[in-house]
Amino acid sequence: MLAVVGAVLFFIALIFELVGFSLGVLSATVLITAGLLCVALHLAGVGASRRMFARR
Repeated sequence: MLAVVGAVLFFIALIFELVGFSLGVLSATVLITAGLLCVALHLAGVGASRRMFARR
C-alpha cells in the first residue's frame, strides 16, 4: 500500500514539475521526498500484513 502512495506522490510531483506549480511549502521536491519515504518504508516491510495461521 505504501508503494502505491509513493507512486501517486511521484505522479503529483511530476505534474507540479511540468506545470511549474508550487503551493508555498508544498513543492515538487517535498512530494518527491515524501514518495521516497513511502517507498523506503514499503521496502522495509512497514505496513505489511502478517496472516496468523491457526493450529490444526
